[in-house]
Amino acid sequence: MNIIVIISDTFRYDNLFDRAAAMPVRTPHLDRFSERSVSLSKLYTGSFPTIPHRTDFTTGRVGWPWYPWQDRRKSSPNHLPETLRGAGYVSQLLGDCPHLVRAAFFEGFDGAHTLPGQEGNTYFLGMNHPIEHAMADEKTRNVGNHFQGRNLIDLHSWINRRWYREIDRFAPRTAELAVEWLEENDQHSPFFLWVDFFDPHEPWDPPEYMVRRYDPNYNGPPMLHPNYGKASDYTEAELRNLRAHYCAEAELVDRWVGRILTKIDDLDLWRNSIVVFMADHGFSLGEHNRTGKSNISKFDDRYWPLYPEIVHIPFLVAAPGLEGGRTVDALLQPADIAPTLLDLAGLQVETPEPMHGRSFADHLRGDNTAPLRDCVVSATYTRLEEGKLPPNRVTPMLYTDRWAYAPVGSYGERQLFDLSADPQTETNLAEDHGDVADDLNDAFFQELRGLDAPNEAVEAWRT
Repeated sequence: MNIIVIISDTFRYDNLFDRAAAMPVRTPHLDRFSERSVSLSKLYTGSFPTIPHRTDFTTGRVGWPWYPWQDRRKSSPNHLPETLRGAGYVSQLLGDCPHLVRAAFFEGFDGAHTLPGQEGNTYFLGMNHPIEHAMADEKTRNVGNHFQGRNLIDLHSWINRRWYREIDRFAPRTAELAVEWLEENDQHSPFFLWVDFFDPHEPWDPPEYMVRRYDPNYNGPPMLHPNYGKASDYTEAELRNLRAHYCAEAELVDRWVGRILTKIDDLDLWRNSIVVFMADHGFSLGEHNRTGKSNISKFDDRYWPLYPEIVHIPFLVAAPGLEGGRTVDALLQPADIAPTLLDLAGLQVETPEPMHGRSFADHLRGDNTAPLRDCVVSATYTRLEEGKLPPNRVTPMLYTDRWAYAPVGSYGERQLFDLSADPQTETNLAEDHGDVADDLNDAFFQELRGLDAPNEAVEAWRT
């Protein structure tokens, strides 16, 4: 069975199926894909963000208690393409997420080809051209450690010469790489193809005609890049335009993922392939007065728990023998994906380290409806330094079928939300339901103990 995995960076759960109340995203191609696939409704990011998520996915292990964002080879000897090679697979990595190269994800693949991605990467200088301001510094992420101290959106606009044609952007170019590879290799089986879209990660610069469909009356400077701070730093009109740019970028991803899905159809690969679409995490677009996924703003001293708009992520999978149009409601995490793919492919293989993840293949087949676990934890690597917040001020959250709980310890008040009545986690019930908060606090540390997490990871979150 071939395995085709498509990852879209920063693609929110509510982008699909008109779930977003504020500004629904047009996703006709993924909507059509959902008719032949099974969807997960309670998959939450484990290790956060970009590289930690992909490390969890490819290793089948929950990594955040042990290691930060780093070179994958330092984290675990498990690596899905190497695991599959032992079963006769040829593997290919394609994409435009620049961090995959820096974190050595290409090692272990038989073939790897990556585009530089759109996050202001100084891969090709053009010093004959001036670097112009695309956005005011106070409206965007500006941490001062990039080329010549410029912010990311200014660098992106300079390096990529302010694209005008849709086809010039990275999502179309990544999709066309995947289409070309499938045409070159559709007769070989089995293969593992990993296609990694950095979109809709910021900067959000889809064609402005796509943005105008979401925000037709805006006449100010385009809001192309968030501040990773307070949403109240924007006017109401600016915030709506920022969201419109994100939505148009997500629609662009849908359009070009659709190009890959069409090619899979052209080549009749559905009959012998597992096809997955998923995201690593989402993004705050005004919720909880935040625009970003972590707090790196010098104007915001809050800690940021990993609320659902950040860590509730989509996952769609189609494979022979799976009845499409269904939803699985079990609580799951990215570490569960690798053992599930191996199970769906009928493979029994050994990995250098045991996987933390559990296969949910029987749930996808409809043969099992029992819970795999009672709770999941979304978190980032944290070690206390003199009792101070971690640099990105991210704090973990535990999720159950009903509750979301933030064990913020010395960083502030703990938070408890009833997801059944408050899916946007707007009303903190920790004081009203202290007994529930206590139980979930115990469950959080039981999760850490069940992983044999190091003491430093445990102590970082004790009250």
